[in-house]
Amino acid sequence: MKQPHIGNTDSNQPMSWNHPNVHKYADTIALKIPGYTHLYEMTDCLITAQLEAQAHNRNIDPHVLIVGAGGGQELITLGGRHEAWSFTAVDPSEHMLDMARQRVTQADIGSQISFVTGTLEELSGESPEEQHEKYCEELSDEPVYDAATCLLVLHFLQSLESKQALLHQISARLKPGAPFCLASINGNPQEPSFSIQMQAWKGHMLSQGISLEDWERFAASIGRESNPVSNAAIQELLIDAGFTHITRYYGAFLVNAWFVVKEGETAYDKG
Repeated sequence: MKQPHIGNTDSNQPMSWNHPNVHKYADTIALKIPGYTHLYEMTDCLITAQLEAQAHNRNIDPHVLIVGAGGGQELITLGGRHEAWSFTAVDPSEHMLDMARQRVTQADIGSQISFVTGTLEELSGESPEEQHEKYCEELSDEPVYDAATCLLVLHFLQSLESKQALLHQISARLKPGAPFCLASINGNPQEPSFSIQMQAWKGHMLSQGISLEDWERFAASIGRESNPVSNAAIQELLIDAGFTHITRYYGAFLVNAWFVVKEGETAYDKG
């Protein structure tokens, strides 16, 4: 989850991913979400399993789309384990992408990654990384990516329509049978169960050294900078965007992750 109010001291101030102090995100995010690194490791395992199952349908190494790549955890986890994979990393925050660039440089995996500052709507005007350039030009009207992730981003889109649009945009860029992993804060803030989860999450964060002030800023951001929807709504959005084999594979308080497959091809190799 991208930490709200980074760089702000007043919980009444709106969050900004373009604040210079956004680097503080990487210092605390793993403390805030139980099993944070496991989320990314499990994401890698699921994407790898699906790509291996469909290896007979590809004649090039996988090209993976990372939506909301700022911070770089997806790139470090997936890129560090798969030297042959290449990535297009998209994020509207230049400061967040700078953090990701620094991390991948330190990990010596920068040659695998093409960074795009902007949104998916702007991606069509960007050149893919060098090893896929010719292939993408030849198939400019076809889906390009073999897999995608969108982790801890969707809840920041305020309307259901904007969430739906993003998932459709991701789906349109994926080849049939491509795996996609989605994680977000889910739930109905008006229900008692949501309050109980928040109270438990507060206890966890404080026990991990997160300050009460930081917790209060996060709690105040729910419904203001973020707009969670129910797990049922997430599943409906995924189906509407053309995904199948929907499986929940991770949960930590109100954070849930889903593994899905772009429709149009069997999910697993039956041979």
